[in-house]
Amino acid sequence: MEKIKRFIECLVPVSVCNLKCEYCYIIQEDRRKNEMPTFKYSPEHIGKALSKERLGGTSYISICGAGETLFPKEIPEIVENILAQGHYVNITTNGTLTNRFEQLAKMPIDYLERLHFSFSFHYLELLKTNSLQKFIDNVKLMKSSGCSFLVQLNLYDGYLDYIEDIKKICLEEFGAMPQVALTRDETPLHDEEIIKILTKLDIEEYKSIGKSFNSPLFDFTCDNFMVKREEFCYAGDWSFILDLASGNTKKCYFSQELDNIYDDLKKPIDFLAVGKNCGSNYCINSSHFMSLGIIPEIDTPSYVDLRNRKEANWFNKKTEEFLNTKLSMSNKEYSKFKKYNHNIIYNYSIINKKIKKKIRGLFNGK
Repeated sequence: MEKIKRFIECLVPVSVCNLKCEYCYIIQEDRRKNEMPTFKYSPEHIGKALSKERLGGTSYISICGAGETLFPKEIPEIVENILAQGHYVNITTNGTLTNRFEQLAKMPIDYLERLHFSFSFHYLELLKTNSLQKFIDNVKLMKSSGCSFLVQLNLYDGYLDYIEDIKKICLEEFGAMPQVALTRDETPLHDEEIIKILTKLDIEEYKSIGKSFNSPLFDFTCDNFMVKREEFCYAGDWSFILDLASGNTKKCYFSQELDNIYDDLKKPIDFLAVGKNCGSNYCINSSHFMSLGIIPEIDTPSYVDLRNRKEANWFNKKTEEFLNTKLSMSNKEYSKFKKYNHNIIYNYSIINKKIKKKIRGLFNGK
């Protein structure tokens, strides 16, 4: 059985989308600029940059756009090249771009068995754009092609009159109710130190509605929302954030930029954990990072436990086995001595990179 070596959160700088959900964080932050990304290198080069040799083993590569992930024409070919390296890939999508799914479905079955989709069920926008049946057909196409998937609903107040309709459609079409995620208030109007849930309801009432879906994903995200993590975190070593277009990386969402892993494929990737230097009020995307075991001191459900609907077989056997493993199974935890000296090593690494970047800028006339 393959075990996960690293988790890479790949962000696609695309802000084009064919849906306009009120709760979209890009719309809340007024960042919907309808811009397409410029990829610095070819899909083949990107695949090689993420080879097993560079990452140390079989990894889980999650791809998500600020707009609709599949709008850039390069994405299917990039996905194919990453799968060719032997990794597992997730694509977060609104499920409406049929031509992209038809293109992906033509890949070899070995690739498709390692491909997972997070289908965001934007119910009202699907109705408004007459895309509901298209969404349903595309989910079924990818499942019949051998892929794994989940259907995920962002719980927000606009859906309150449609809860039973949403449950009924998902039960009839996908064999189970959707997994549910709480929706954050991303507007810059409130205290930046306090991240709120996007609802006008009493919080307990909001949670009660979410719990009616019997969604482990919802329960987990609620339990870990705004909980400051004090444990030793291996983000930056066992995982990192990658700008899929440029190759720039960060240890985690709130850390300094690490390096560029596209420019020199012979250069080893610099892996160093954040440790206890996290600048966030809570673990962003905890259902990804924490469920994969980025903080081994915390006992969490697996990635599959939070997403699969076993009664409907949303995950194929191959992906289920892989994503039931934890990062600590393939990576060695730091010794007490290394942890003790970690802050010195970590801060030296950050300062050293800043100095090198400044020197490069001076030579380049910047």
